[in-house]
Amino acid sequence: MNTMEETFLEKAWDDLLSQEPQRIESRFKSLDDNSQKVVIEHLQNMVTDSGWHPMQVISAQKALETISNLEF
Repeated sequence: MNTMEETFLEKAWDDLLSQEPQRIESRFKSLDDNSQKVVIEHLQNMVTDSGWHPMQVISAQKALETISNLEF
């Protein structure tokens, strides 16, 4: 993975885990369908799997809540 891809991914996850509905929505809607599915699966794993920092779990829950309320 090159530096541009790493930077994009870091910014994308920063937005998705920001706990700010507008940032979450904007970033999620900017992703293609496959990427959206991958993000949802990963967020669900963050909520259900052990080993995540409590703030990461809270952020993942907020992201899933925001995404589930989106209208397409």
